Amino acid sequence: MNYNKIVQNILDVGEALLKSGAENFRLEDSLYRMCRSYGFKRYDVYAVPSNIQITVETQEGEFITQIRQIESTDIDFERLDYLNNLSRYVCANTPDEEEFHKRYMEVMQRKGPHPAVKYFAGIMGGAGFAVFFGCGFADALVAVLVSFMIVAVGGWLGKHESNLLIYNMILAFLSEIVILISARAGVGIYPDRIMIGIVMLLISGLGVTNGIREILQRDFISGALNIMNAMLGAAGIAFGIALAILMLDGMSSEGFILNNNMPIQLISCTIACIGFAMWFKIRGWQVVYSGIGAFFTWAIYLAVFEVRPSNFLATLVASVFVASYAFVMSRVNKAPSTIFLTASVFPLIPGPNLYYMMYGCVSKDVNLALSEMLVLFTTCLAIAFGFIIVDVASRAILHVLKTDYRIGKSSKLGKEKY
Repeated sequence: MNYNKIVQNILDVGEALLKSGAENFRLEDSLYRMCRSYGFKRYDVYAVPSNIQITVETQEGEFITQIRQIESTDIDFERLDYLNNLSRYVCANTPDEEEFHKRYMEVMQRKGPHPAVKYFAGIMGGAGFAVFFGCGFADALVAVLVSFMIVAVGGWLGKHESNLLIYNMILAFLSEIVILISARAGVGIYPDRIMIGIVMLLISGLGVTNGIREILQRDFISGALNIMNAMLGAAGIAFGIALAILMLDGMSSEGFILNNNMPIQLISCTIACIGFAMWFKIRGWQVVYSGIGAFFTWAIYLAVFEVRPSNFLATLVASVFVASYAFVMSRVNKAPSTIFLTASVFPLIPGPNLYYMMYGCVSKDVNLALSEMLVLFTTCLAIAFGFIIVDVASRAILHVLKTDYRIGKSSKLGKEKY
């Protein structure tokens, strides 16, 4: 085989995985497995959100090093699923460089969903969470309009602006302008609650959660990069909202209250998360599974909070459930767990706290900004702890079953069940 081409193909898959939304530690695991399957005497993989490096030593003693710089990413979980299946195929069959590249191109050239799906998904996500956060019918109509605008403008803007701060700032500014004008025109009562639902379309809270999770797993560089990227996106949202409030002479915040009707809470967050599943280009039954996961995640949060009113404890227990659910569904569907995890965990993501932290900064309310920042951090920490608890338990279970959960450079050569 041409091992230079093989390493290039492995890097191609790694780059596509990262761009499609793969978690960093799962990306490294897939690359290590593919390198191991080709019988290299030694293989070293280094991956962070902006760079992938692979060095291998062939059986003939030749060293091959290739590096790939990653400039931008986008979430495409359907492609991630197919790339994961390709990784499994490579590990099981070790195809030559031509067949490997052919199968890779088949995945990359698959036709995506119809453009109308993204509009429908954005409206479900934005309007669904607006209702979840206490909006009435008129507010929901404004949320539908703004969600439609975000998809339309965001689709064009994403092709011309790769800086997340500027991208989020422009969309947040336009969204807040439309919401405030609508409120002054008498359409919509709670502009802040509408914006909270819309912020979920731009939210970087999951990036903070994953960053904390990676730092707790001692992946310091990737964790720090994810947190900094999330904070950059949050700063863009803050600047956009602040500019709109200052231009229109500001509006008072009524504060958010979850919808008083618990069945409506459950239904609206489920609809919103199904919308986010489609937003992330999940297809088929996996969309339904994401909605089911979201429903039970929030139901468990409510049940725990009812018994003991602690946001940290309720978030921790609910995150343990959603991580366990994603692990089981990944095994049942032979798909990456992040597909089922990302959309299902959204009811726990502290979007309101991010919004009011920004509002406190803009309104010079230091106490509000600090209190919301503390809740934001503790919520992300609770989610990260929940994920790690399941990660440790999963590794223990699979160790008993003699199945590799995650491998590294120290693993023995040979093919394994993947």
